[in-house]
Amino acid sequence: MTEISALEIHLGSFTLEIQQSICVWLCLCVIFAIFFIFAGKKIEQADPSQASKGIVYVCEEAMNLVLFVVHTNLRETTKKYIPLFGTLILMMLASNLIGLVGLQNPTSNVSFNATLAITMWLMIQGNAIRKGGLFARMKELTEPMVLLTPLNIIGELALPISLTMRLFGNILAGSIITMLVYTLIKAILPWGVLGFAFTPFLHMYFDIFSGVIQTYIFFTLSSFFLGQQVAEEE
Repeated sequence: MTEISALEIHLGSFTLEIQQSICVWLCLCVIFAIFFIFAGKKIEQADPSQASKGIVYVCEEAMNLVLFVVHTNLRETTKKYIPLFGTLILMMLASNLIGLVGLQNPTSNVSFNATLAITMWLMIQGNAIRKGGLFARMKELTEPMVLLTPLNIIGELALPISLTMRLFGNILAGSIITMLVYTLIKAILPWGVLGFAFTPFLHMYFDIFSGVIQTYIFFTLSSFFLGQQVAEEE
């Protein structure tokens, strides 16, 4: 059985190739959209005087998880940004864990990670300009002295690159190592069957532990830099 790595759409002489990772992300978007619509109706119908259960309880715990990641950084502006960060945190967590069912992680695609990182960076820069204006933002890049302006610009540009490559490197490395182990097991059959005793530990680290940690790091850093622009100084 041949694994489908990409979806090809032919339009005359033009061929559009959509990688499996992007297809997985689009499917996750549809699944989460349906889930949020269904969960929203359940929450509206829930009795606040009764203990939460079922999907309402799951949503409350998901909210607590999101607040744990971003509230310290966003502080009083958390409510404003919780829909965006909440959706992306849950979807990235699912994306990092989806390798457990044999699908390609969307976050193992550098273009996907770069798109998400640049989106975060543009939101940070946009709020910085909105707070004091374009000239005030440009002035910030010259502080504490004009000679440091190039370094300040490099520091600003380093954020999306850092977010992209950290996430991409860790998720892709885990996928490659896991693939190599399964290839080795297949190559040395029947003795390779013994290797399946160790594969759960590989998935626990590379899919679960690493996936959760990388999600936490990505949005902790994003919310930290955003909080510097939108939250009141303590």
